[in-house]
Amino acid sequence: MEETEEREGNAEQEEEEEECDAVAVVGEIQHVIESVVQVGEYRRTQRKESHVLARRFKHILPLMEDLRDLQNPVPQNGVVWLRNLRDALLLAKELLKLCSQGSKIHLALEGEAVMIKFQKVYEKLSQAFDGVPCDELGISDEVKEQLELMHVQLRRARRRTDTQDIELAMDMMVVFSDDHDRNADSAIVERLAIKLELRSFEDLEVETVAVGNLVRERKGQQAESTQKIIGLLNRFKRVAGMEETAIVLDGDPAMPNKMLGRSTSLVIPHEFLCPITLEIMTDPVIVASGQTYERESIEKWFKSNHKTCPKTRQPLEHLQLAPNCALKNLIVEWCENNNFKLPKIYTSSCQEGSSSTENQEEIPSLVESLGSINLEHQRKAVERIRMLSKENPENRVLVAEHGGIPPLVQLLSYPDSKIKEHAVTALLNLSIDEDNKKLISQEGAIPAIIEVLENGSIVAKENSAAALFSLSMIDENKEIVGISNGIQPLVNLLQNGTVRGKKDAATALFSLSLNNANKDRAIRAGIVTPLLELLQDTNLGMIDEALSILLLLVLNPEGRQEIGHLSFIEILVGFIREGTPKNKECAASVLLELCSSNSSFTLAALQFGVYDHLIQMKQTGTNRAQRKANAILDLISKSEQI
Repeated sequence: MEETEEREGNAEQEEEEEECDAVAVVGEIQHVIESVVQVGEYRRTQRKESHVLARRFKHILPLMEDLRDLQNPVPQNGVVWLRNLRDALLLAKELLKLCSQGSKIHLALEGEAVMIKFQKVYEKLSQAFDGVPCDELGISDEVKEQLELMHVQLRRARRRTDTQDIELAMDMMVVFSDDHDRNADSAIVERLAIKLELRSFEDLEVETVAVGNLVRERKGQQAESTQKIIGLLNRFKRVAGMEETAIVLDGDPAMPNKMLGRSTSLVIPHEFLCPITLEIMTDPVIVASGQTYERESIEKWFKSNHKTCPKTRQPLEHLQLAPNCALKNLIVEWCENNNFKLPKIYTSSCQEGSSSTENQEEIPSLVESLGSINLEHQRKAVERIRMLSKENPENRVLVAEHGGIPPLVQLLSYPDSKIKEHAVTALLNLSIDEDNKKLISQEGAIPAIIEVLENGSIVAKENSAAALFSLSMIDENKEIVGISNGIQPLVNLLQNGTVRGKKDAATALFSLSLNNANKDRAIRAGIVTPLLELLQDTNLGMIDEALSILLLLVLNPEGRQEIGHLSFIEILVGFIREGTPKNKECAASVLLELCSSNSSFTLAALQFGVYDHLIQMKQTGTNRAQRKANAILDLISKSEQI
């Protein structure tokens, strides 16, 4: 009798604990949903995907309202299901947090890996909705229908095909090439800055903090990828006229040697680095949140109308700064013990003001000399403007404001080859500024630039191609270049130019081929032949660029007809077999498009032995390559069933 009562008492206690556990889990889920709903904005590269996932959270709210006032004890399978749902939502929340607060450059560079994370989240959520114990939980019929609809949507989202921004991927590939001093690269950096929304002082300071957090999280791992991110951040800062960031990686310092003295392999403790600039602090101060920053950096942050802590993003009760004397003493002591020379406090604002004043006086005179009747004066003026417009963003604006663009466009038609070369290069440099792109095209420069591309010197041809690429950042200019017969001379440069000329032509043709009409023009201009030659000449190092353009062309029926020969399929299989990881990825992407359009391409690839290489790629390739390999293998499987 006593044992029976004890068992009944234990059963009641277990039911109460399960019910309390269920209520607690429901509360946790509601808290997760509310925190996600409050997220303000997501990084541009994952914005669409993040908003879609965040909307899924909102759709779960009616279910939580049904469960919030549970009257009956929750069975064990109901508690287990709630926990699984909570875990899936927490995983999704972490991903959305990354897409909201993570480094924009990192999210763009690792776009494919982030997309895989979204797929894993959808898979986890789909599994959570596989077996909802609706009857046991007392869920209403209306909410039950919503859950079934959500389950279908999650399964579709899990199977969604590749949504890579190929233009962004191409830009990232070009900007991370070894040739960092090219003007064309500067135009790409400007374009990336616009795409990633990293142009203003405020955006770049926030990105610096995000990169610093990434460096700390990685703890010296993935050093090559981290160094790429830091390098691109500094290039964005140069375009914006800001001081560059010197970040020290564990075991791989990126600090300039002049700041390291004789200790070139020294690792600076992370706590000595300002979270904003990621440089060693010379005047550390504490803000209201308790975080420490370099005084000058945090003062700039406050002057930008921020009232939050850059690191924690929490509102500050006040903006007063307190010297962190203890930390400063530790930094000084550490520097003395390690023979480390502290950098001088940044004072470039005065220098910039002086330089700007000098240029404001010089540029109007140079613009006036562009119209001089003296040929030598013209040549010197246009050459000087070419150099000034390359140096910094302010000069590009000053040249345009003083009316320098119209006379530069007129000089493109001069018989003097050197003047034409300087003029087209100056316009290339000026076009890095977004407003200047519009002014240059409005002056009717594109046909004149194409003329220089056809008949100018070798350097003039190269820079004309780079200028057309820069101007093609504006979509309407893509069409203008096409109807002005600019595609053919670019194809000619791609086939017959110098190595630099070929690269400039390839970059321009890729951008222009994003326009459907230009795809047709490029195919008619014979672009396929030089692209195939680039694939066979490994010394040029342009295989990825050629494959990226071919990927655009195979989206066009005429392109598939022109490209889809057995010899080309064999070349693609060759890259899948023994190319670099990026080669394999690009080749698989092109092959997938061909096989999706015509099963005969699938059979041809099988004849060249692609199957075993796809199996290997599926296991060891990059994330994107694995996805492409899986998709091609699916097509092979379907073709065998027919």
